[in-house]
Amino acid sequence: MMLLSRADARRFLLAYHFAPKTVAEVFARLGSVQVDPLNPLGRNHDLVMQVRVSEYRRGDWEGAAYRDRLVYDAWDKQACLVPVSDWPHRRLYHGHYRPYWAERVLTPHADAVADTLAELRAKGPLSSLEFENKGRVEAWAGSWYGPKLVKQTLRALWDTGQIVTHHRAGGRHVYDLPENVLPAEVVNAPVVARDDALKHLILRRHQSVGLLRLNADGALWSLPATSAERKVLIQDLVTEGALVPVQIEGSAQRYHLLAGAQTYLGQDVRPEVRFLAPLDSLMWDRKMVAELFGFDYIWEVYKPQPLRRWGYYVLPVLYGDLFVGRVDSRLTGGTWRILNWWWEEGVAVTPDLVAALGEAVTRFRRYLGAERVELPVGLDRRVQAAFQDTVVNP
Repeated sequence: MMLLSRADARRFLLAYHFAPKTVAEVFARLGSVQVDPLNPLGRNHDLVMQVRVSEYRRGDWEGAAYRDRLVYDAWDKQACLVPVSDWPHRRLYHGHYRPYWAERVLTPHADAVADTLAELRAKGPLSSLEFENKGRVEAWAGSWYGPKLVKQTLRALWDTGQIVTHHRAGGRHVYDLPENVLPAEVVNAPVVARDDALKHLILRRHQSVGLLRLNADGALWSLPATSAERKVLIQDLVTEGALVPVQIEGSAQRYHLLAGAQTYLGQDVRPEVRFLAPLDSLMWDRKMVAELFGFDYIWEVYKPQPLRRWGYYVLPVLYGDLFVGRVDSRLTGGTWRILNWWWEEGVAVTPDLVAALGEAVTRFRRYLGAERVELPVGLDRRVQAAFQDTVVNP
């Protein structure tokens, strides 16, 4: 059992998460980057990259995914970009979702399924807009994927591993057959035993977060296994030396980290201000963030306006190993509109913090490609100075 103070754990997480400096290195370090279609400041996966990769611009991730094929779109902790080499292990998800889709689409609409696959073979890659099938199932109106038969069919085929995302066009999936996108040795790899596949996915989750609680919420794990099964396999991984148990001083929680990640213990990271994505993997286990950083964060994007405390798309603001604030903002045309800013209670707003905030604002504005910044009336004068003093080279 490794014993760490909260400060040790925070420094470890910073060193682990922010050591990578290129898009490829970030994908390799995290193993899974959550994808989200909302685009108020670039999409979530863009925000994950910009806080780690110098001079990153919105959309730069696509080359690694759809040209270099380092990662592909898959189900993990929700929709994510994961390593191409994971395909054999993620067949576990394909089998898990098959009974649901067999009952809903694959069996009752078998002719449409066959036609969709035939059209992909003949004409692919294709988006849902390009298929000949324009049929509707009105009973599906109001469902997540809507009443269009081809959209439901494509999702059924994607979830069950019969098609994959070739690329995205304006955020929309463009589909193709796995053998046309993934390496033959990956597509044709032998079937992986269930427990081995689950162990692989459990290690991936620890890789993504860095330091993970044994009792993290089920939604974070998002595995086709029970909590009891998962805990048995985690103990197996500890016995095998792949995971290291960690006790945080003053915590009743059991944590684990990857054995190879121990090299980041004790490392210091330059104290700079970082604007984090709402679904950054550092934020996946929000109870961990609350325990280690003293920062309570809820993503309120799906809350009705009257129930929001902070705002629609609020980014956590990290300085050194502490969360110091939150910012709600949008990119509208070429204007970065700051809607609100909140300092965390008890934060000492020092000249060094204000200077670091100014540097972060400059970086983020470059990432957005914003030509100007619009500030609200009554904004804290120190925050106002940090935004107004930024200089962005064309």
